[in-house]
Amino acid sequence: MTTANQVTVDQAAADRAAGDRVGSLPIDRPLSVALREGSRLEHQAAEDSPFMTRLVAGEVGAEGYAAYLLRLREVYAALESVGQAHRDLPAVAAVLDPALDRLAAIDADLDYWSPGGAREVDSPAAAAYAARVRASVDLAAGGGYVAHHYTRYLGDLSGGQVVGRMLTREFGLAGDGVAFYNFPAIPKPKPYKDAYRARLDALPLAPTERDTVVDEVRAAFSLNQALFAELGQLG
Repeated sequence: MTTANQVTVDQAAADRAAGDRVGSLPIDRPLSVALREGSRLEHQAAEDSPFMTRLVAGEVGAEGYAAYLLRLREVYAALESVGQAHRDLPAVAAVLDPALDRLAAIDADLDYWSPGGAREVDSPAAAAYAARVRASVDLAAGGGYVAHHYTRYLGDLSGGQVVGRMLTREFGLAGDGVAFYNFPAIPKPKPYKDAYRARLDALPLAPTERDTVVDEVRAAFSLNQALFAELGQLG
């Protein structure tokens, strides 16, 4: 089982590796491009994790998927509470949008996959992730929080849609159990994502603040990877 200590050690190593690459991206590159290209390795590693490979292949059962949702619930509870508490920060206000909120959708899906089940989980990986989200708002005048917001919510509007379609197909769902992947107020994800990236590019960040935000996106993907690794150990 992954311990909180191991998560901390692994995250520290990821942070050091990310730090080694700071400065490799031109400072005149749009922030949205810097985030994508600067976190490519961490993003790919998270996508290629055994748990996500099994999930996309339809090989994770209802119990395993509920365990995944419980961990996401802790992360999104932190994302949405921190966002609301710090919505006066210009960087946070630039990305905050109730249309993206996922906590209620996760609860609806848990009602389907684990009716009457727990809504809390003992997960060192999820706890470490949520703690990092809460601390991130103090980085780069809220830019650290933007990094986590970007990693999760734009991922939900992108690769997350593939997972939603897979679950619908593999479990023969008729709309229930996949609320997490449905964004009723965002009927066309592509123009929404384009506008979101434009708001990122317009943030008035100093070069050192941009580096901090890119580093925090790398950390976010590494935290996702730790969460997937923990799920993989559950069998």
